[in-house]
Amino acid sequence: MDLKILEIASNTDNHKVIKNYTHQSKNKNPLCGDEMEISLVVKDNIVQDMGYQCKSCVYCQASVSLLSRWVIQAPIEKISDFISKAEFFFNENFDQLKKTNIKDHKDFKKIMNHKNVSRKECLLLPFKTLSKALKL
Repeated sequence: MDLKILEIASNTDNHKVIKNYTHQSKNKNPLCGDEMEISLVVKDNIVQDMGYQCKSCVYCQASVSLLSRWVIQAPIEKISDFISKAEFFFNENFDQLKKTNIKDHKDFKKIMNHKNVSRKECLLLPFKTLSKALKL
């Protein structure tokens, strides 16, 4: 296992319960049983805060940790665009993401790449749960 994944997963700043959430969703990966819950505070179409809880593998934990740090203070429109293109990380033709307005995509590329394609569903579970919470 790549130590970068463990390092990213160990950042648990947003692993918390948000009681006054405006958006919330739970999701489960049917392939492996990973469970994810995401709560958000959204005001004026901008995510003000995000909390997550999960019973999952380290790949899913790394993905949600990175996603939670990126999402806070992001407009819903930008999040929607990012989620719609998340699967491009696993393609060797990564240029599709470089053409978007997504900054910091290199951080996600460290864990979401063709080398980890066998863990694709684990890595995308936070994206799917976030999409469900925001009804995208």
